Amino acid sequence: MAGTRLDPIDRKILAELQADGRMTNVELAKRVGISAPPCLRRVRTLEEAGFIRGYHAKVDPRELGFEVQVFAMVGLQSQAEADLSAFEARCRAWPLVRECHMLNGEVDFILKCVAPDLSTFQSFLTEQLTAADNVASVKTSLVIRCAKDDPGVPFDILEARLNRSA
Repeated sequence: MAGTRLDPIDRKILAELQADGRMTNVELAKRVGISAPPCLRRVRTLEEAGFIRGYHAKVDPRELGFEVQVFAMVGLQSQAEADLSAFEARCRAWPLVRECHMLNGEVDFILKCVAPDLSTFQSFLTEQLTAADNVASVKTSLVIRCAKDDPGVPFDILEARLNRSA
């Protein structure tokens, strides 16, 4: 299991930083029960090993004028690796696409898109997404409201699993 590569202090550091990435190293060290210098070394090691991929502010899209959020389910004509990679690269270049996940099943990709208004999204949909090479079908669902948006992973579940296997 991947989580077993980390000791309990490393996992606590990750859980605390996931909850509040702005806290000082001194506060983090206090919360995980170690002194500041080894805490900072552990954080740097977790960053270098790829467990921490970055630090971000969680902004409110609607407060910034992005009133429309849409999930687009995309089917491709070809699922050859070169075609999948080409579509992923195209998605990374589209600013309205905030997330792109390849799926198993009837749909090849699901995209999370944001736009300031419906006409902006419709233009993106008709002029870029559906017009893109290899796109066979697109089905969209407009988000009415979000009931939950928790980033990261549930560390309490990981800890419970690790404690059961120990």
